[in-house]
Amino acid sequence: MAVILNIETSTPVCSVALSKDGAVIFNQQDNEGPSHTEKLGVFVQEALDFAKAHELILDAVAVSCGPGSYTGLRIGVSTAKGLCYGLNIPLIAIPTLKVMACALLFDPSTDEEALLCPMIDARRMEVFATIYDRSLAEVKPTSADIIDENSYLEYLEKGKVIFFGNGADKCRSTITHPNAIFVSGIDPLASNMMALAEIDFRKENFVDVAYFEPFYLKEFVATTPKNKVF
Repeated sequence: MAVILNIETSTPVCSVALSKDGAVIFNQQDNEGPSHTEKLGVFVQEALDFAKAHELILDAVAVSCGPGSYTGLRIGVSTAKGLCYGLNIPLIAIPTLKVMACALLFDPSTDEEALLCPMIDARRMEVFATIYDRSLAEVKPTSADIIDENSYLEYLEKGKVIFFGNGADKCRSTITHPNAIFVSGIDPLASNMMALAEIDFRKENFVDVAYFEPFYLKEFVATTPKNKVF
């Protein structure tokens, strides 16, 4: 019976959703960003006003924890931490790539046998990617990958793989295996965090509000020093 405020700021899209028992009851998003500094506080206040008007008390805050934009994640996580401190409620951290996978998981047009590979752009021909099966179990753990014609071949040889996210479009001309499927227009959104946040809440899978840090794309610089990532 949890009421959870979900915050997603890992890409230029800024979104906030309020969920109750795993269903979205309030949703705001801005796709014209990056505009997190301007929009996030407004969206959060609107969500809190909605909760108050409907006599709802927040049980937790869930935030997308990356990989993603340093600035976007910093703003989102700082806001989430402040709310948790002020309201004395727990913080839930949801991997950004898993949030993206949820967008396709319940889409009836998605091939039921295909693996899901959300990608976050790390500039040039690098991406952060994870491969999930339809139960959202990791088939390939999250890693920073330099894309070439042999990328993910071991999975593509076994069946279809759906690539999506803001890192996928630049891979279309390189990953040309017949089992590779590319889907455009999939962003990580707060409205897709609700089921994952609800599961973590029930399991009491919380992070330490004081010490939690998200997974910034800038950490990739250690392995590719010439790269400039956002």
